[in-house]
Amino acid sequence: MSSLVQSVDWLAIAPPTLTALVGLVVLVADLFLGDDKKAVLGWVSVVGLAASALLLLPLLDGDRATFCLTGDAGACSYTADRFTLVIQFLVLGGALLAALLSVTALKDANKELPEGEFWFLLLSSAAGAALLPASRDLATLIVALEVASLPAFALVGIKHGDKKSSEAALKFFLSSVTATAVSLMGVSFVYATTGTLYLTEIADKIQHVDGQFHTLAQAGVVLTLVGFAFKTAAVPFHFWVPDTYVGAPLPIAAYLSVVGKAVGFSGLILVTVVAFPSYADVWGPALAALAALTMTVGNVGALRQQTTRAYSAVRLLAWSSVGQAGYLLVPIASAAYSKDGEKAIGSTVAYALMYAAVNLGAFAVAALVGRTRALNRISDYRGLYASNPLAALLLGFFLLCLAGLPPGIIGLFAKVTVFASAVDAGLGWLAVVMAVNVVIALFYYLQWTTLLFRAPEGEPEKHRVPAPLTAAIALTAVLGVALSGAPQLILRFSDTGLF
Repeated sequence: MSSLVQSVDWLAIAPPTLTALVGLVVLVADLFLGDDKKAVLGWVSVVGLAASALLLLPLLDGDRATFCLTGDAGACSYTADRFTLVIQFLVLGGALLAALLSVTALKDANKELPEGEFWFLLLSSAAGAALLPASRDLATLIVALEVASLPAFALVGIKHGDKKSSEAALKFFLSSVTATAVSLMGVSFVYATTGTLYLTEIADKIQHVDGQFHTLAQAGVVLTLVGFAFKTAAVPFHFWVPDTYVGAPLPIAAYLSVVGKAVGFSGLILVTVVAFPSYADVWGPALAALAALTMTVGNVGALRQQTTRAYSAVRLLAWSSVGQAGYLLVPIASAAYSKDGEKAIGSTVAYALMYAAVNLGAFAVAALVGRTRALNRISDYRGLYASNPLAALLLGFFLLCLAGLPPGIIGLFAKVTVFASAVDAGLGWLAVVMAVNVVIALFYYLQWTTLLFRAPEGEPEKHRVPAPLTAAIALTAVLGVALSGAPQLILRFSDTGLF
């Protein structure tokens, strides 16, 4: 008689597990530390995230799987393959940079933000985000999605007595819960028609659904995608983004823009190309339309930002992130039509890595300027070169990467890769829409970049850069410059191992 007890590969699950354990340590330590010593919790969190990222290295020697069905090694709940490791690196690296930004933000907040709760919530969310790309059944996917999301709601509204923060958290919470409820209904439909939650088994069984349940299966596929489309900030599930980014502490806005997107896109990739490849005729056109709509609405929204409006810099980055989500959706939609679906998915992963590095860099410089200009308007960046030449040059570089212009070679390279995936899949109309949107985006990215080098109004204001903020800016700059010098490195991520 075979054992019903599943074996556990502790090394495979080590990265998200260590992140969660460090979160628990921080929560308990917070009870015993005095207010003057709570800053140490931030550094414990930073070290914990760095250690979790380093635990990915022993997993590079081959695919590992655990929590498998006894008697069926092919049906596993957790798989540490190449795709998983790349997304976990993105998630843990993004969380680490957000943590570095948070160390300075919490110190500047002067006890207005509860440090113990802040670090526990950030680490809990990062643990859920690191679990999601490894999930290979719908139940684990939804649980990981919620573990990543629920602490994020609290982080957005963590500013005590701040109405803007509370309103942002409420909008984020209500819209996310609605999307999750729709997704759970979709999962129940899929389970009802296939009798399994494992992605690989669903891929096989959903092709042989009884005719009378075919419509139910189609509805299940569409509804399951809704929750992940919300996390990616795809239109029309994007309306929470600008207010949430403005209301949240700036490091949390940076975290959501990168790690939140990684969660949404990795989940979207898993349910489409792994679980529902036979329904490509359903999700392919839907994602292509979403991609076109998302990039257009996002870029037009960013274009409309007034430079003198309060928080316009953060709002522009928020709308820009919606537009970038549209580009990220293009290769996933292309996978439905392409003969080489793995290459198409690899384009999304490569673009996500580029976007994560330079977008976190832009938020890091925005955090620097926000220390002296609390309203963080685009006009506040005028003459930044006169007061802090290096910060101005790096922000200009990050914006040019997002625009896809030299010297931001990595941005241009990533856009060409995404563009090629649409053309190769025969989606010429989507490639044209993307080209038009790239031109629209050039205007607002270049407008902000030129403002950095104009003559300042009045005396230039010196910006003192704390060590954690310096480290965050330096890490993103090194990564952006290195990838721009050798963009072919990013091609290594085109082989995701999902197929």
